[in-house]
Amino acid sequence: MPSGNFIDYVKIYCRSGKGGAGCMHLHRAKYVPKGGPDGGDGGRGGHIILEGNRNLWTLLHLKYQKHIMATDGGHGGQSRSFGKDGEDKIIQVPCGTVVYDGDSGEWLCEVKEHGERIVLLKGGRGGLGNWHFRTATNQTPRYAQPGEPCQERNVIMQLKVLADVGLVGFPNAGKSTLLSVVSAAKPEIADYPFTTLTPNLGIVSYRDNRSFCMADIPGIIEGASEGKGLGLRFLRHIERNAVLLFMVPATSEKLDKEYNILLSELEKYNPELLSKARILAISKCDTLDEAGIKKLRTKVAKLEAKFGIKIVLISSLSGLGINELKDALFEELQKEQNQVIEISHAPIDVTVREVKAETGEEEAPQTIYLNEVDEEWDLSKYKGIGWDTQD
Repeated sequence: MPSGNFIDYVKIYCRSGKGGAGCMHLHRAKYVPKGGPDGGDGGRGGHIILEGNRNLWTLLHLKYQKHIMATDGGHGGQSRSFGKDGEDKIIQVPCGTVVYDGDSGEWLCEVKEHGERIVLLKGGRGGLGNWHFRTATNQTPRYAQPGEPCQERNVIMQLKVLADVGLVGFPNAGKSTLLSVVSAAKPEIADYPFTTLTPNLGIVSYRDNRSFCMADIPGIIEGASEGKGLGLRFLRHIERNAVLLFMVPATSEKLDKEYNILLSELEKYNPELLSKARILAISKCDTLDEAGIKKLRTKVAKLEAKFGIKIVLISSLSGLGINELKDALFEELQKEQNQVIEISHAPIDVTVREVKAETGEEEAPQTIYLNEVDEEWDLSKYKGIGWDTQD
């Protein structure tokens, strides 16, 4: 899928239908004097319903549909004729969609499974006709109920990709290359940072016709949790992963330092991410000679004891350690504590602040909405620019 078509954030206005008013009517016929009340009830307003669809991968179909409104219920009529119910509006969303209130940032609901339906906004109930209010002492009530008003709300929908394994690493750590080797996915691969601008998914084949899903997100840099680079925009896609695969290139001078930076960014974004199973892969081992590999294995043994995680030396180019990595990942996925992926969705920040367009100083006329991604953002400016040279 082209990167421009990957939409994982939309903000839309939703409104349910109003309930129809009940009818106030007294029956009149030539040979039926004093026929009494016969006003019918109003119809129910239409609901706004979310439905999970496994055939959808992004929120692209909602990008230009900014207003979604259900129809109102019909009014009641004479002879106890009930009004027509309003038509429900069903919004198809991919599995893994999380919905927040657009004004307060409060978490509302999430759609996890195919075919799952959640009523986002209920339609107003129809009013009762005057037929319901007849009594022995009030045989001709001349009033009826109005219908209930509609519900309206701005909602923010975020897609959090459902995958078993999530790749975490700095730009140019070899994540996309690994995904292209172990699966049939064809992510963009180049020799400059921020090649991956949108998450990529791949199905990794394993022994005995078994498989698991792997997700590659754009590279994380130091300060990503504060909005630097592209990490803040896509960190939410690894919240649902059962196992996190950290990748650090063998050419790095301080493996433990880069690993700790990645852990720190994940903790700042969501501390629950640190409770997930982790595996560290040392990539690009084909750049080292035999002496360098031997020295690296000695260093890895110390790091395993220090961090308490499994570390695998791999090379996507030569195939070194790929099968060992698959075994380690599949073993972690089979553990009972990694079967259920449950996360708590904290409210998102929808506050506004004023900044100057040129200097970035406070108290200026331009309004920037935090946590809201400009869908027309030009990401090409990151191509060819070293991530480690950014302030």
